[in-house]
Amino acid sequence: MNAAERARPIRLVGFDVDGVLTDGRLYYSANDAETKAFHVLDGMGLQLLAAADIEVCVISARSSPAAARRLAELGVRRTLLGTATKRPAFERLQRELGLDYSQCAYMGDDLPDLAILARVGLAATVSAAFPTVRERCHWVATRPAGAGAVREFIEFLLQAQGCLERLTAPYLELEE
Repeated sequence: MNAAERARPIRLVGFDVDGVLTDGRLYYSANDAETKAFHVLDGMGLQLLAAADIEVCVISARSSPAAARRLAELGVRRTLLGTATKRPAFERLQRELGLDYSQCAYMGDDLPDLAILARVGLAATVSAAFPTVRERCHWVATRPAGAGAVREFIEFLLQAQGCLERLTAPYLELEE
């Protein structure tokens, strides 16, 4: 099955934070505050998924007030930060939603994501991921992590499901 075929039944998409929604770099200020940069293109992508009635979850091994704030601004309700073992958390969510792995996608970039990536119907990663991760994924972004890779993946998925044009049409309307 190719990636587009795998995308069609997807009802839940999970994302890692560092190295997927961000460029993976960690910034610390002198007063120990952590800052992260998120790209608005990726945020719009997450909103498009919600508009398509596809569940979104974000699972990160790191706790991050910056990530929590950004995800709350975007309306992402299923946010699991500070979750060292991601697979059990993802599987709890699957059961809650009544979904099997073939109806789930996940975008991760490193070893802690492999347990989920190896099982989901559609596994995605970023171009900078190490071969250990890339070789286990069905789809690899061409845009960089933290700079549109998530949006690229979401648009691929929505196009495969045949709803991208409908979801983006309102943005093409011009006021007279």
